[in-house]
Order: sequence, then structure tokens, then C-alpha cells
Amino acid sequence: MAGDTDRKVGVISLGCSKNLVDSEFMLGQFRGQGYQPTNDPSQADILVVNTCAFVAEAEAESREAIRDMLAIKKDHPGKRIVVTGCLSQRYGERLAQEFPGLDVILGSGQYQRLVPLIKSSNPSPEQPLVGLGPPTFLPKGSSDRILTTPAHTAYVKIAEGCNNPCTFCIIPRLRGPFRSRMPRDIEQEVRKLAKQGVKEINLVSQDTTLYGRDLSPRTDLPSLLNRLGDVEGIEWIRMLYLYPTLISDRLLITVLRQQKVLPYLDMPLQHFDTGVLTRMKRAERAPSVRRLLRRIRGVLPLAFIRTTMMVGFPGETDEEFQSLYDFVAEARFDHLGVFIYSGEEGTQACDMPDQVSHHVAEERRARLMALQQNISREKLAKFVGQVLPVLIDHASPGGGSLLQGRHVGQAPEVDGVVYINDGPRVEPGRIVPVQITESHEYDLVGRILPSALEGPRG
Repeated sequence: MAGDTDRKVGVISLGCSKNLVDSEFMLGQFRGQGYQPTNDPSQADILVVNTCAFVAEAEAESREAIRDMLAIKKDHPGKRIVVTGCLSQRYGERLAQEFPGLDVILGSGQYQRLVPLIKSSNPSPEQPLVGLGPPTFLPKGSSDRILTTPAHTAYVKIAEGCNNPCTFCIIPRLRGPFRSRMPRDIEQEVRKLAKQGVKEINLVSQDTTLYGRDLSPRTDLPSLLNRLGDVEGIEWIRMLYLYPTLISDRLLITVLRQQKVLPYLDMPLQHFDTGVLTRMKRAERAPSVRRLLRRIRGVLPLAFIRTTMMVGFPGETDEEFQSLYDFVAEARFDHLGVFIYSGEEGTQACDMPDQVSHHVAEERRARLMALQQNISREKLAKFVGQVLPVLIDHASPGGGSLLQGRHVGQAPEVDGVVYINDGPRVEPGRIVPVQITESHEYDLVGRILPSALEGPRG
């Protein structure tokens, strides 16, 4: 084992951006104990696999990562393997039988126990130390965190858990009931990030629109947005995972008036047909979804709307899918993700009759994505000739002078990008005016205007 001054930790973070935030806080805890992060597993004294168990494909990826780390441990005896996240919360000590050689199994909401478990001696080395229990962890504003995203952008988790009864989802079992962080803790974290050079904040949780309603005194998302809008240095604030039925007029007006809050609404609808939504135990219904889109576009006519849809839900008939297809054609979303239903043990939907075959679900997904591709191509073509503020992320992998960035309507990792092939070279983290010269199915191409050298900030 390395000495106190050169101990290293490697973290593999799988799944969603909310999991990534947990990984960054874990890295902060390790830094407080003298460990330095490394991307080379063979150099790490401790290897952490922060797993995902949302769907079967994510579980398989998590298990493969655990096997890979155990293989490294076999070649480099003395390393310690920590498995945490949703897979460990879901299966607990069963993982010890499946994966002999684990050193710590830590639940998804027990991160306050990470350091004590790492520092404790194991009386039975053949068995892992276990930290399981109901999820309770919420970071404080003073909690240390090591960003793994580009230095100018960060995710900020404003709440944990979920109260929604969706029949296809296991997240409430894995993450517990909805719990908001205190506004002062979120503001303190955002101010720290701003001092580090972060320009873009992406607010995440399982149900972002529910924020603050469980606190005493009660607060809400618009109040938090106004509070964060006063943080000097932050230029873009983006909201992700908005539960549709809780998108209020007050929230839309706050987006309209608060300059830093982007008119970007990520609201997973899951389906449109009322029969499917009822079986999903979603609160929306087809008429209310249409009314919501009219309200959004009435207040924010230039809003960018992202949603996700699920195909192949138990009992989904050809007619119900056609209802969804026709709605997507009508709604013309800016961004659409389409997922195939995954039957998860322990969910109500897993035991429903009339399970849809994977082949049929895959065909439906392909049809929806082909429709959305045409919609996206048509919508992006309208940007050609316009000048958009673009946040520069990094030099494009192709090398040379090509840069890559995102405009207001493009969230990191999930949407398209803006490729920049002309104009003055600027550093990542700048927001510069880019004239769009080309459009494609999901991406744009443009040139930085010479005035960017004078330092506009978007």
C-alpha cells in the first residue's frame, strides 16, 4: 500500500448525472483523507464502482465494471474495491456472493459512512464491510467535491429520492422518498463552484419541480432559481428532470424574467396515450399534456423542450403507439429520447399482463427516432444565418482549429452540439457569438464572430 502522501483513488461512475454528483462528493471525501484521484485503475489503492440499476442494461454494465476491477485487484493484490450506488442498494450483501473479493458494499444513500468504513479494519477479510440502510445522505454546502466535468460546467443535485408511484420505476425503492436540500446549502455550493470558474449550472434531481415543498419553511423551485440567479460568475442555469404536472405559470414567468435561467425545459412525459399513462400511474393525461405545451409556448415562445418517451410498455397496443407517434409529429419537440420498456423485478409493471415483445418495441423505437430525426433537421435548419451565444466546451476530437460548444438549447451529454470551424480561437468556458453556417440532424456548424475577441459574454 502506498504511503500517506501518495495514496490514490479511482472512481468509475455509471448511470445518470445524479450518480455523477455522488461520485464527485465521494472524491471530495477521499481528498479529505489524503487520497488523490487517478484515471488509471492499476495505480489506485482504492477502486470505487458507483453503480446504476435503473434498467437491466445498466445493471449489466455495472456488473461488468465490478468484474473488471476485481480482475485488476487479482493482478495487483492489496487494492480495495468499493461497490456503491443503486446496484448495492438493490441487492445488498447478495453482491458478496456474486463477486468474491469485494472490500466494501455501500448503499446509495449512505455516503456519510464511506470514510469510516474505509478507515476501519475488517475482522473478517474474506467478507466485505457493509454499509446499508434507508437512504439518508444529503451533502452540505460545505461538503468537498471534485468536479469530473469540464471546469466551466457542473451538475448540482438539489434533492434526492422520489415520491412518484410510476409502475415501471424502481428509483423510489433505491433512493428513498423525496428530500430537498436546504436552499442555503445549494447556494453555498453554487458560490463555491462559481469561484472555481464554473459558468453553467445544471440543476438535477429525480423530480426537480417538487423542490422545496417538503421543507420547513416551505419553498419552491422559482424561489431557488431567483436565489441562484444572484450568484456572481454563474451565467447559465439549466433545469433538468421537470415533472410535467408541476410546471407552473410561476415557474415559466421566473424563466422569462430571470436572465440567467435558460428557457430549456426537460420534462419526461413517458407517453401520450391516456390508457398507457394510466397504467404507468403517471399524473398526466393526453388533454393536459397538450394544454401544458400551449402554456409553455405561450409564455416562452422560444423555449427549447426536451422529453423522453417509453415504447413497449405492457399492454401498449398498435393504436396506443400510433397515438404517441401522431403526438410527437404534432408537438415537434426540440429533443426527444426514446427508451424501450425494461421489466424490473419489484415494480408493478413487471407483473402486468400483455408484455410487449422486444422486437415490436424496438421497431416502435426506430419509427419514433426516425420521425424525430426529421423534425430535428427541420428545426435546426432555421438557425442557419442566425447568431447564437455558444458556450465553448473544448477542442473537437478531430484536432486542428475545430472547437465544440453548445447553445442555450443544448444540455451537456444528451443533446447535439455546435461545431466551430472558423473564427478566432477562444478558451473553453467562454460564451461567444457564433454565426450558424450549417445544420444537420442534431448538430450545428458555425463560425465565431471577430467581435468575440472583444470579450462578449453571451
